[in-house]
Amino acid sequence: MSTRSTNARWLVRAVFGLRRLDRCEEGAISLLSVFAVLLLTMLLGMVMNVGRHVDGKIRLQNAADAVAYSGSAVLARGLNTLAFTNHLLSDVFAMTAFLREARDRNAERYVPAILAAWDGIGPVFRRSGFPKFERLGAAIVRKTPLEQQLVQTYGDWAAAASERILPLFEEILAAEMIPEYQRAVVRTFPDIAQLAAAEVARRDGDPNRGRGLMYGVLWRTSDPDAVPMPVGGPAEQLGPTLPVVDPVFEALAGDSRYLARARSRRDALADAYLRDWNNQTMYIFDREAKMCQFGNLWRAFTCGQLQRLLTVEYPNANLPHLLRVDQADLDLDDAGVTTSHLARNFTFLGVAYWRRVPEMLPGLFRNPMENDAVAYAEARVFIPRLRLEWLSDAPGGGSSHMPIGGVPGDFPDIPSDTPPSPPTPNPEIRYYVGRQTHRFSSQWDLFNQNWTVQLVPATQPCLAQILQTPPPLPTFAREGYRLPRLGPLRPEDMGTISTH
Repeated sequence: MSTRSTNARWLVRAVFGLRRLDRCEEGAISLLSVFAVLLLTMLLGMVMNVGRHVDGKIRLQNAADAVAYSGSAVLARGLNTLAFTNHLLSDVFAMTAFLREARDRNAERYVPAILAAWDGIGPVFRRSGFPKFERLGAAIVRKTPLEQQLVQTYGDWAAAASERILPLFEEILAAEMIPEYQRAVVRTFPDIAQLAAAEVARRDGDPNRGRGLMYGVLWRTSDPDAVPMPVGGPAEQLGPTLPVVDPVFEALAGDSRYLARARSRRDALADAYLRDWNNQTMYIFDREAKMCQFGNLWRAFTCGQLQRLLTVEYPNANLPHLLRVDQADLDLDDAGVTTSHLARNFTFLGVAYWRRVPEMLPGLFRNPMENDAVAYAEARVFIPRLRLEWLSDAPGGGSSHMPIGGVPGDFPDIPSDTPPSPPTPNPEIRYYVGRQTHRFSSQWDLFNQNWTVQLVPATQPCLAQILQTPPPLPTFAREGYRLPRLGPLRPEDMGTISTH
């Protein structure tokens, strides 16, 4: 075959091939698949990035809530501990006075003369000529030796108990063990609160998915014009986080306004505890052995022992801690505290820090923020108000019980989760809704063991300043978090940015 015919045949095939080219669909699916896979990869990366950001934001906010609540709950327990030890201090005074009288047995010395007088009047009744008085005289003669034996037995028992227990109580008062323990509570509980805040944040940040350690810090909000300080650590040397004062130290520093108030509350509470002890132990003498007057004598001498302890031996020592109240906050509202006092001394800010979310497909998706992630929450320590309940004006419906703030062993009833139903109508009884009157004390002081905590909207003026201030804590500095730069934002501006 000649070369010319071969070229002609190739030319014909090429012409026919070009004519079929516009109708050829071979390889089109492969080309579309490449673009589809590329688009799906981009969509998958976007969905995973959004999911990781949403998951990280939710976890970070939950951690901030836990930081604020857990740290503040520790501080509330610190206040309850101080309230309990305030009661314990007064009870130790009462028991010391009680046991000193048991040791000295002053009241017992007057009983024989009193019973001898009854022995002398007994025969007079027996010679009266009236059957009723004759029987009374005989009963007096028979009962006086029994009452003397009862007083003797009680005195022996009380003296034996005093020999064992009184040295311990006197050592507690002499060494001021309870006030020293209270001072340790004021120093250490803020550090425990900060450790609790860091621990709950660490647990919420596990697994970290490449973001490192989640760190939580509990901040004080006491002074919006000063440099923000976290709870615990070196800040405790400038002023305690717990809003309490030691009246003894305050008096040494020249502020004696707490001294008289602490002494008055201690003395009144110690007297109440001594009265309770005497009412319990003198029950038999008040009902069955009245002739000897031992119950009244015992009460008089124990009160004398207590007054000696309070006014002679420890007038300015062994004083209970009190809440810190500034001069501007002395006029408190019906809830027991002003709003400004709440914000300065009982409100805390929890902040959780976490590194930025590592982006998937970083060449395609980029986070425009330079700082790491930060979330915050606010918590408040407070005394709850009495709840609303159905009350009535029926006779005997009220209660004269006055709670003194949760004495040891006095546990209030736990309310049921089921809401109470309205009482059955009775035309003779008027029902109305009012606040509880006897369940627990709502008095805002450091003798009430009902301190609790709740999350509240974050509205502190120092919020923006706290969020951009690195806490002076070693772990935080070692992690190297990059904080946001917010500038002098106002609280209302922060509310616009975040509605938490």
